[in-house]
Amino acid sequence: MHGPKRLPCFLHVRKIPRAADYICTVGRERRFKRNEPLELRIEDIAFGGQGIARIPTEKGPFVVFVQNAFPGQLVRARVVKCKSKFAECRLDEILERAPEEVEIDFQEIPGAPYARVPIALQKKTKEKTALDLYQRIGLVPDVQAVYQGFIDSPDHWHYRNKMEYSFSAIIHDTESGEKVDGFGFGFKRRGTWWAVENLNGDSGMFDQEVESQLKSLREWFESTGLPAWHPPQRVGFFRFLVVRKSISDQSLLFNLVTSSEGLEKFSRDEFVGKMQELFGNRVAGILHSINDNTGERVEAREGISELIYGTSTITESLHGLKFDISMSSFFQTNPACAERLYAEVIAAIDSGNDTPELETATPDKKDVVMDLFCGTGTIAQMLARHTGLQVIGVDIVEEAIQDARLSAERNGTTGIQFHAADVGKFLLEFPEYVGRIRTIVLDPPRGGISPKTLRKVIRLGAPKIVYVSCNPATQARDIIALREFGYDLMSLKLVDQFPHTAHVEAVAVFEKQR
Repeated sequence: MHGPKRLPCFLHVRKIPRAADYICTVGRERRFKRNEPLELRIEDIAFGGQGIARIPTEKGPFVVFVQNAFPGQLVRARVVKCKSKFAECRLDEILERAPEEVEIDFQEIPGAPYARVPIALQKKTKEKTALDLYQRIGLVPDVQAVYQGFIDSPDHWHYRNKMEYSFSAIIHDTESGEKVDGFGFGFKRRGTWWAVENLNGDSGMFDQEVESQLKSLREWFESTGLPAWHPPQRVGFFRFLVVRKSISDQSLLFNLVTSSEGLEKFSRDEFVGKMQELFGNRVAGILHSINDNTGERVEAREGISELIYGTSTITESLHGLKFDISMSSFFQTNPACAERLYAEVIAAIDSGNDTPELETATPDKKDVVMDLFCGTGTIAQMLARHTGLQVIGVDIVEEAIQDARLSAERNGTTGIQFHAADVGKFLLEFPEYVGRIRTIVLDPPRGGISPKTLRKVIRLGAPKIVYVSCNPATQARDIIALREFGYDLMSLKLVDQFPHTAHVEAVAVFEKQR
């Protein structure tokens, strides 16, 4: 049998008596232990909001990454991971602001770490760090030659259409920095899963009226005598309030998530009455979900959700198409900016309308556009409506395809077909599309496309691939494989779907050159 695996000589991790504490050493020199607080001046920033600090040593700078920090800030952070040449930390507190930061009229929240950074500087930072990925990871030597610009969000404030608020019996007091017992209702304190920062006003990220009423709503919840959830003890009643908003008609859909502990003391009718009092006819529907799981997730593995008022969906409009959105549906969080993103996809497809048809195409079998991983068919319907081309949507999830067909029927969208199929087996199951797929549209989840799946996509043989990514890091990685199989990066645009965060999306167009 093999003995225990030894760590490399330059990195030793030694367990110390206290739980979850580790000591990281470089050679014989002790560096940091987990949870050790550090005071750091942030000098630079990497993609994804990783603020960079450097600690001088005899062997050169020791690099420390601090998530959600910004250059120029003096911060207090805690060590999460320590390696031989760098450490990763979580941000605890900003001790000094960067010189460029400004005052804002909203309550600061963990989900908008760069709210004080002027939007022009946010754009510059996102461009610089994202384009660097395409050079370093994607090995694109002159990324500026293919980069075609930054698509701004139409709205920099109040752009989100969904927000999740948490309850907790442990409150992080933003003034004292202490954790206190009480009835907390707002957002989880950054870096914790147990403490909540009360939201007492508009954060600027969601709906002004909703968030301006959350303090009154918190007082009503507390007045019921039922306790907020206590995450470490896993007891309590109130757990989450999730709100969806239709940007097109401003209607609201609420989901109150509680445990069953004390359920007999809770009046649903009084809760509905309070929501109508606060938000009037904007309330389209209210659900009540029971979640007795101990994990800190809204969705319960075995919970129940019941509609207690109104309807279970709201309707959103994108590019003239209407979509019914339930509480659990995936839908773009910033619909106004999503319209701009989809317009770029449509333009990329339209730019190829004057290209010759594929050799195997016949008059009765024209070229098609394939929307892979199409989900409920949002992009596919827009392509069919605005390009006039035949579109096929493909997803392996049968339920998603059923929803896509119903949505297309309600919108009266023609020239579109949806198939539940595996990408790798698609041409075997539907041989009538062999040689007819002119363009593939990809919009994978944040984790990107697995290498195996990407090879399946490449084997479909489309002359053009329009690749939408919510994570440029994985898209940059995939450039290597696409180039290997003859696809060159022809154009790249960045889209600011989430102002005041480190996130940015990308639309890349690849064409097969060999």
